[in-house]
Amino acid sequence: MNTYNLKESYGTLSQTIHALVGLGYTHDFNLQNDCIICHKINKVLPPDEFQLDKVYRFEGDADPDYQSILYAISSPTHGIKGLLVNGYGISSDDLSAKMIEKLNPHISQHKPNQSS
Repeated sequence: MNTYNLKESYGTLSQTIHALVGLGYTHDFNLQNDCIICHKINKVLPPDEFQLDKVYRFEGDADPDYQSILYAISSPTHGIKGLLVNGYGISSDDLSAKMIEKLNPHISQHKPNQSS
């Protein structure tokens, strides 16, 4: 799917969601153990059936504990695009190894430098 229209930043989380919906990211995805799911169209996507087009990170100015990440996701296999909003610090205990592998490289690229 074409991702060249995606900017590095659209502003706040709500502004970014609004802009991405305007670019066709209209489905709302939820994270499951070993897949993402769109309840509206009853579609389950395992890690090999979707791609992360862009990842946006947001931190609250007033509350440093308020942090979230927005994934712009597409599935060329199913011809759909949508968004997944998640908070930082979510326990990976509920995610399969494949989901962690799919999401982790993108999370680490957008977090401040940390030593391992």
